This record gives sequence, structure tokens and C-alpha cells, in this order.
Amino acid sequence: MSQFTWQRAVIKVGSALIAPDGKACSSQFLLPIAQFIVASRAQGKEVILVSSGSVAAGRGKIGYKHHPSIAEKQAMAAIGQTQMMANWARLFDFDCGQILLTSDDFHNRTRYVNIKNTLRELLRNNALPIVNENDTVVINELKVGDNDNLAAYTALVAQADTLIICSDIDGLYDADPRQNPNAKFIPRVDEIDHSIHQLAGGAGTSVGTGGMRTKIQAAEKCAKSGIQTLIVNGRNPEVFEQLALSRQPGTLFVPSKNRDSARTQWLRHTLRSKGTLVIDDGASIALANNGASLLPSGITSVLGSFKPGEAVDIRYKDQIIAKGLCLYGNSELSQIKGQRSDKIETILGYSSGEVAVHRDDLVLL
Repeated sequence: MSQFTWQRAVIKVGSALIAPDGKACSSQFLLPIAQFIVASRAQGKEVILVSSGSVAAGRGKIGYKHHPSIAEKQAMAAIGQTQMMANWARLFDFDCGQILLTSDDFHNRTRYVNIKNTLRELLRNNALPIVNENDTVVINELKVGDNDNLAAYTALVAQADTLIICSDIDGLYDADPRQNPNAKFIPRVDEIDHSIHQLAGGAGTSVGTGGMRTKIQAAEKCAKSGIQTLIVNGRNPEVFEQLALSRQPGTLFVPSKNRDSARTQWLRHTLRSKGTLVIDDGASIALANNGASLLPSGITSVLGSFKPGEAVDIRYKDQIIAKGLCLYGNSELSQIKGQRSDKIETILGYSSGEVAVHRDDLVLL
């Protein structure tokens, strides 16, 4: 069995593991997962949990229907979300933080940065972030649609190095192992091409909405951004014993690029800069040589019109040396440029952070 190493992982747990009977929460399959999370944190690793199951957990509270209405599903989610969170929280002796998201939250720059900052703070304070889609209010055009892809988006925004998807089968096969006893297991995928997509079937269970098709979609999103994805059997406790020993059960999707390359491409090509920050000698040295964040004190001039969370170019003399997501808009930065970070709140009346551009949101060009 191959070695499997990671430092920051998003672990996705589906409805079939949260609510196996489709009507209420259960810890039947969750205890080994929780023990693995505890052991990983004890080793200094960071974990973010993406958990399905709110609708399934609340289904029995509203009254079971085979085809509930949208309003009934949202009511189930409202009740089931508290059940699902309580079910996880009782398995840990540390704080859990709930984050409910929609597709729009990832596409809106300000919200995207807010998600990143919230995850960062939860991890910094040793809490376990638990992410789920906000099924209580979401409408179709705002839905991610499945928690496999939600987990992939979460891994991207959290800058994780690993996505672990807990399924109800051992990983990827060349045929459906539940229908074909001769199906061959595929332990490693180096490139997600058309032939790999063809291996994906429909939804694997009647409880969840995502089958192997959405898991491969999630793995492809992550691979393009330098994140490895592992699909494992979440019903098998031995899987988590192997993971705790840095061994690789399941199917590993190898990232196509390293993280730095993927992040450079994302910032350089995907985001259009709305403004420019001109910096001094000290800030230039700190960014180029020390991997530092950009502080307001190092900014000498603010050009353009931009909002918090939008991309800006960072210029030293006549050269663009970096690009990043700014925590403040141009009007705020114009007031605090050249000032020490401890004066931000005095000048603006509030503070969105002590840096103008955090090093996690910045790429050198």
C-alpha cells in the first residue's frame, strides 16, 4: 500500500454515512472518521469537514415523503442541520464551527475572501470547521448541487493540499462493483481524461445526490489546482486506521500541477485587477524575500477603484511585482496607506485585518 502524506485536508462525508436509514442522524459510521480527525489534529495536521445529511437528518421530523416539496426539504434541512451538527459535536472534545454556503458565496469575491478568512481563523483557534450547503434558503440557481463539488470548492478556498471523499465503495473501478463482480479496482489516476469520466455512473445511493460522477468532477477541480484527491470507503473502519498510518487506501487522483503553479495561474489569469498598489523599498523586500503579507505601512499610493476582496496589482517603481486580493477598498486604503496597522481602527472606525493583502492571497509575478 502506497504512502499517503498531507498537512491540510478537507474530508467530505456523505448523507449515506450521516443518516444511513435516510430519516435521522446516526453515529454508526462516524466514530472511526472522528477518531481519525482527532488523531490527525494531534499530529499537527489541519482538518476541515464537509458534511452532507441535513435534509436526510430532518426527514423523519417533518414527516417522511418520497417526493417532498422544496419548502418541505428546506424545513427538513433547518431541523436536520442542528441534528447533524450535534451528532458531530458529541464525538469531539473541541469546538466545532458551522459554515453554511451557497454557490454564489464562492463566485462573489468578497464572500470568497470572507470564507477563506473564517476558515483560517477557525483553524488558528483549533476549532473544526464543518461546512454544508445552505439548503434552508438556497434556490436552484444558487445551489452547488452536491457536496462532492462543495468539498472541492472548500479545498480550493481553504488552500488545502488534500481532499478525502468518503464514499460507500472502496474507490474507482472500471465497472460498477455492485453490479459486476469482475470489476477491477483502480488505485491511482494520474490524469482525469474522457475515459475516466466514462467510468462514472449515476448516484450511488438513494439518500445522497452525488455518485461517482460528481466525485470525479471534484477530483478534477482539485487536480487542476494542485490538490490530491482520495476516494475511500467511509463504511470501512480499517480505511481510517490505514490513513492514520500514512498509508493510501482507496483511489488516489494525482494533482496535475503543484499548488504554487495552480495558484499563480488562478490569480494571474482568472482574476482581473481592479487597481494598483504602489509600494516602497521595505515592502518590496518583505514580499520578495520574506514571503510576507503586504501591510498598509508599505503602500505609498493607491490607484484605481476597487472593493474589498477584489484583485489588485502590486507595483514597485515601474514594475508589477505581485498580484493579490485586497482586504480593503481603494477609499479605505487611501486613508490608511503609510500607516501602522495598529492605527487602522482609529482611522477607519473599524478593522478588517492588520494587512492590506494577506500572503495567502498574494502571488509574486
